[in-house]
Amino acid sequence: MAEKLSLRDYQLQLSTRLQNAATDRRAASKLGLEAGGAAWLVDLTEAGELIPVSQISAVPLARPWFRGVANIRGNLYSVVDFAALLGGEATAITGEARLLLISDRFRAACALLVGRSLGLRKSGELEPRPGRAGSKWTRAEYTDAEGKRWSELDVPALVRDPEFLDVSA
Repeated sequence: MAEKLSLRDYQLQLSTRLQNAATDRRAASKLGLEAGGAAWLVDLTEAGELIPVSQISAVPLARPWFRGVANIRGNLYSVVDFAALLGGEATAITGEARLLLISDRFRAACALLVGRSLGLRKSGELEPRPGRAGSKWTRAEYTDAEGKRWSELDVPALVRDPEFLDVSA
């Protein structure tokens, strides 16, 4: 049986693993996330941080998937409910919900609200799925050893997409 960790210890371990994976190119890991019941992967070079959900201030006259803005260490980030953006149900803000800050290199100041973190996945453990990807923001699709389907988020395509950029209702 696996040893139980406190949430703080788990977050510290995950943060350390993310930092180590980002510097170790041989690992070629991707961050696993759950949004709307679907499993997603994000390339670590396209992700900034994964943090617990902080207070989100609603913005009037915005699309339902635009949850508002959050002040994260003195910087304002637009918060997009990723599951709702994909056409699913709004993400419930629970203890497992997370904000994925998009890498600063995109100059987007954006956070994706996701249901929970699924940890790191090594590229070598995933089998590519042939055929057309599901969403227009899907770079590729994979299957893991247990048969679970994973979609890889194409962050550059997402942050350039006119639909994503138009948050007004």
